[in-house]
Amino acid sequence: MEKIWKRIHTIIPEYSMIPLIFAVVFNLAVYGGSRMIAGEWTHHNIEGNLDRLIPFWPPTVAIYLGCYLFWIVNYILIGRQEKKEVCRFFAADFLSRVVCLVCYLAYPTTNTRPVVDPEGFWNQLVIFLYSIDAADNLFPSIHCLVSWFCYIGLRGKKNIPLWYRAASCLMALLVCISTLTTKQHVIPDVIGGIFLAELCFLVAANKKVRGTYERILNKINGKLLSKGGSGEC
Repeated sequence: MEKIWKRIHTIIPEYSMIPLIFAVVFNLAVYGGSRMIAGEWTHHNIEGNLDRLIPFWPPTVAIYLGCYLFWIVNYILIGRQEKKEVCRFFAADFLSRVVCLVCYLAYPTTNTRPVVDPEGFWNQLVIFLYSIDAADNLFPSIHCLVSWFCYIGLRGKKNIPLWYRAASCLMALLVCISTLTTKQHVIPDVIGGIFLAELCFLVAANKKVRGTYERILNKINGKLLSKGGSGEC
């Protein structure tokens, strides 16, 4: 077991293990928990005229579903940054989910999904997506939020090749587009997700915010891991 942990730590620094695990768990809790609480509440459709002009294009479901690999890779890359940057990023990530939870409970939203012809592989994949993901928890879009975080978490990082940073930006934009062409989201959801990511990342740059996150992280690391991080971000 010790050898396994050593191999993992060659990929992910010890101080990033808890933030990465917590980010996944808290995201699932916010998404699933808000759905359990507000699932039967009145939902509001904020779809506009521009949304109705966007064509439904089933093949883009490949981007919508495939982005999970993009998230995993980039969150690990972000977790490999210096501790100060890790504290800032995951503090922002946490704050964004708190805002999402408030939005999902205070103003539940929904949208109008198309009737999908069952013929064809991509159509079947969209039907499957619709069957496992109800039309709720839409504003802001977590798909767009996380994808944009994947970009801004590496933005300006000189230790990451420029081509990969550019590819991350492109992928984030493609994910945002796919949320619209699969009719999973509407334009305000996309704008809200991007704006929230940028806002929380800006707020988390404050030393008090990221420092608070780091102090909590150090306490948890000190209890759960063999070597908790020390020092303030």
